[in-house]
Amino acid sequence: MKTEIRKRISALRSLMQSKSISAYITYSTDPHFGEYVPAHWESRKWITGFTGSAGTAVITPDDGGLWIDSRYFIQAEEQLTDTGLKLFKERIPETPSIPQWLCSVLKKGERVGIDGYTTPLQTVNELRNELSAYGIEVVMIEDPYKTIWNDRPGLPSNKPFILEEKYSGESASSKISTIRNHISNTGTDYILISALDEIAWTLNMRGTDIECNPLFVSYLLISEKEATLYINKNKLTETTIDYLQSQGVGHRNYEDIESDLTAISGRKITMSPSINFAMYNAASEHNTVFIQASPVSKYKAVKNQTEINGFRNAMLRDGVAMVRFLIWLQKNIGNGNLTELSIDEQLYKERSAMENFRGISFATIAGYQEHGAIVHYEADEHSASTLKPEGLLLIDSGAQYLDGTTDITRTIPLGPTTEEQKKDYTLVLKGFIQLAMAEFPQGTCGTQLDVLARLAMWKEGINYGHGTGHGVGHFLNVHEGPHQIRMNNVPTPLQPGMTVTNEPGIYRAGKYGIRTENTMLTVPSRKTDFGEFYKFEQLTLCPINTETILWDMLSPEETNWLKEYHETVYSKLSPLLTDEEKQWLRNATNPQ
Repeated sequence: MKTEIRKRISALRSLMQSKSISAYITYSTDPHFGEYVPAHWESRKWITGFTGSAGTAVITPDDGGLWIDSRYFIQAEEQLTDTGLKLFKERIPETPSIPQWLCSVLKKGERVGIDGYTTPLQTVNELRNELSAYGIEVVMIEDPYKTIWNDRPGLPSNKPFILEEKYSGESASSKISTIRNHISNTGTDYILISALDEIAWTLNMRGTDIECNPLFVSYLLISEKEATLYINKNKLTETTIDYLQSQGVGHRNYEDIESDLTAISGRKITMSPSINFAMYNAASEHNTVFIQASPVSKYKAVKNQTEINGFRNAMLRDGVAMVRFLIWLQKNIGNGNLTELSIDEQLYKERSAMENFRGISFATIAGYQEHGAIVHYEADEHSASTLKPEGLLLIDSGAQYLDGTTDITRTIPLGPTTEEQKKDYTLVLKGFIQLAMAEFPQGTCGTQLDVLARLAMWKEGINYGHGTGHGVGHFLNVHEGPHQIRMNNVPTPLQPGMTVTNEPGIYRAGKYGIRTENTMLTVPSRKTDFGEFYKFEQLTLCPINTETILWDMLSPEETNWLKEYHETVYSKLSPLLTDEEKQWLRNATNPQ
């Protein structure tokens, strides 16, 4: 394989020479910049042999490297050996940025090539700003992988389907009308929607083009009079064509979007800051382009009552699946045959038996002991640990249902645990409960609440590096903005109808990881002389293991919250369980 990688790099260099390009940058992205990338756009993986989900490759005529973050240092070290590519570890003081490195190896007058479809506008602007000072030009060229990647997978060809209004709660035509009001109020003529989850939400359609996310590759262009979906026409059926027409939406081929944007003249077009450079370049040729946050992101984040009810129903079924899985795990942990992969398979089996199930919402993280300390760990047949009746198992998983998306983490003791593990488990639980209990005034953003989840840990000199919470889409992406709960500033206020996760954790490298996570709904709390206050409803329904809690570390208020949560879990799930399952749940939700 390493020999094949060197051949691929050589082919790229030959093509670069023919186009007078002295460096070519390959990003780990598609034209829509989603979390998961279809195989057609996995060019960085193909050219480097590095299989991690994130990283940027830069190739010059006689040098090259891969820039990756700390999640992949060990993996990349192994996979890049003998490829001729250097490993550049991001966020390490001695590591140069891509522009810094290019300025050190290129000369004035040389050119750096990028694929405008898979490079964000903002990235192009940053590259040009830094490289122009050294007389180095950034140019958009035709995707070289069209030529050198002979067995490249085609564009996704799966047919999207209609999400009935009984699940969405609002017609596509109504949503388009709201978007048109935004166009009118901002004094623009068009809006180009490029984020696939925003298109799916607007049109009440879903697809299977993207792993774990029910999306379909497309663009949506809306003006005050027209709406056009750009999608490969062979993906549409008579049913979906008739449906789109009924909602006032026409359709054109996916590749027509660039020429259609170029053909528009003298208009004002709004695009998201995450737009790819090629679309911006086409639209700005004869028009004024405004780069603004998409209004659809905020519309989508605030769930309507139908979506909220759907979430609640989906969480009931997901809770039943989780309970059945936990019972199975408890019964089988002593047989010595369970691995991180086999428990993932069992959890999938339990969920797939549920009504409206449409797949998992992200790759399951099942980390036993030291693997639990790897935040984005995903077991494979080489790395999967065999479980023993001791220590901690972290399971972070979720599902896609027609009526909602789930995301839950539980840390489960498989047998005896240490005092250190118990203390860390309880610190995580304290932070989790403090955030779950939060009551806050209108206008509060997630950054202002983040400290609630961390304070007990901070008092012990402990912290975690990831965010505390993210939005969850309605049968859409499990990671949804624009709101978040995290240390760095995300100013979007939390509003009633917004879903958000609560997932603090402690990770001790080489030993174990602990995380507890629920998906929550922001709801009105009360109105006082000081204004409106909001709080969180716990959507996730699954017992939190109590065997590992050091009870004297919990305050009476925290203990009472856990007791009430468990009473809610039992009262809502027990009617859906067998007598044996009810008894297990009764024991699991009783204080120890």
